[in-house]
Amino acid sequence: MQVVGACLAPYNRGMSSTSLLEGVRVLDLSRILAGPWCAMMLGDLGADVIKVERPGVGDDTRAWGPPFAAGGQSAYFLCANRNKRSIELDINEAGDFALLEKLIRRADVLIDNFRVGTLEALGLTKERVAELKPDLVHCSISAFGTEGEFANDPGYDFLLQARAGLMSITGPPGEPHKVGVAVCDLVAGQNAATAILAALFARERGGGGQRIDISLFDSQVAMLANVASSYLVSGDVPEAYGNAHPNIAPYQTVPTADDPIAIGVGNDRQWRKFCEAVGHAEWASDERFETNAARVASRDALNALLETLFATESCEHWLALFEGLSIPCAPIQNIDQVFRDPRAAHLTVEARGVLLVRSPLSIPGAPCEMRLPPPELGEHNDEIVAELG
Repeated sequence: MQVVGACLAPYNRGMSSTSLLEGVRVLDLSRILAGPWCAMMLGDLGADVIKVERPGVGDDTRAWGPPFAAGGQSAYFLCANRNKRSIELDINEAGDFALLEKLIRRADVLIDNFRVGTLEALGLTKERVAELKPDLVHCSISAFGTEGEFANDPGYDFLLQARAGLMSITGPPGEPHKVGVAVCDLVAGQNAATAILAALFARERGGGGQRIDISLFDSQVAMLANVASSYLVSGDVPEAYGNAHPNIAPYQTVPTADDPIAIGVGNDRQWRKFCEAVGHAEWASDERFETNAARVASRDALNALLETLFATESCEHWLALFEGLSIPCAPIQNIDQVFRDPRAAHLTVEARGVLLVRSPLSIPGAPCEMRLPPPELGEHNDEIVAELG
């Protein structure tokens, strides 16, 4: 697909004048989840995101199903590609590669998650990209970073959850489990979006372009948060606690007469309130349970008391009691129950007859709206080519 022409015209379809990233153009060369998630967040904030896809194939996740929506798009693809336009380019073909370079010249942000060296092999070295667009914010997302001895190692989210320690602290003791969604990809995508926004802000103040390197492994290790800090402080290897918390008690699920309940007593004041509510004010002054540190040390004894107590009534009984007293608790809902929960009523939006989750970013002065549904493969080929002249 060969195009000659001048500049890419401003893109304003359905865009609110209050969109925070209005006028920012993002070229999304990524696929699967981390990169597309990052680009989607920028699109939610008002950027014009052009998704470059392989002709006839597109993003790998287009084939990741079932389920597929009525139009044939996979549910997986739909979750990470709203507010984008799609163009098919074979960047190994000279004409399409020339078009890619034209798009780079007119972009503010470039996102890729190719294997290290792929763009360089095509001729898009750092020097060439800087020549095309000196003030470009170029973000590369990879398993282990773009430099160093592990730069060429591949990595899917599941493998990163295993290598970065997350599986060792997830699930019941002795049974490593992955998290139910691809959290390494998601947190890396959010880290990438944060870094890109900071780079754009710096550019507005005369800082020029930036080269950003986001690693899934680094992102996941950093996301170990208090678990990593506990190990670095104590030297003790963290264990899996199932649904309990290594540093807080009681902060866990507890069986009731029917369904389990989640309770979260986050401080000693809440603990005293909890004890009074369940008719055991004496627990609050018991030296085994008086402070959070004591309760963590006496976890087994505390759990035995809680399990005996909670087995006497239903989950609904305990929820009504605790919610009435503002003691942190929750039912353990399946996904169907989540989307019937009135708290989630504002989180879906219809696009082409399919319900999708909308952006969680709440910015009343510049709402994050779905201006464009996830695109069909190559849906905007003609439109984008026409904009190039």
